[in-house]
Amino acid sequence: MQGKAPGLIAGNKKAFHDYFVEDSYEAGLELCGTEVKSLRCGRVNLKDSFCRIKNGEILIYGMHISPYEKGNIFNREPMRPRRLLMHKREILKLFGLVGQQGYSLIPLKLYFSGKWVKVEIGLCKGKKLYDKREADAKRTAQREAERGR
Repeated sequence: MQGKAPGLIAGNKKAFHDYFVEDSYEAGLELCGTEVKSLRCGRVNLKDSFCRIKNGEILIYGMHISPYEKGNIFNREPMRPRRLLMHKREILKLFGLVGQQGYSLIPLKLYFSGKWVKVEIGLCKGKKLYDKREADAKRTAQREAERGR
């Protein structure tokens, strides 16, 4: 766990490569007991996950939580949609932005806040290929400038 923040479980580096993150929000995550135990072991993948607003609730899809080894019959399906816990006014605000302005909701990181599991979701706009190349060129130029010093 070297190099991680104290409560950090997993981060989504791919999201910063594929999207412009405009804003971020904190939400609780509704889980069952064996899923929390599996998260404490760090067995989660956020790489292809995304959020959708359905029936006034935000659901996270594509987040893979590996089954807990000792969970036997209590284990849930690893890829099941999980509900995010947010205030209704925040959900309505996000619904307006996602529906009209073409934003996406992407999970950025998963962490423990005390005993609760929280997810940071980003209000993101997709990058085009030339944006990715431009960001890569800037990063390379910055590295070269630091080496020259």
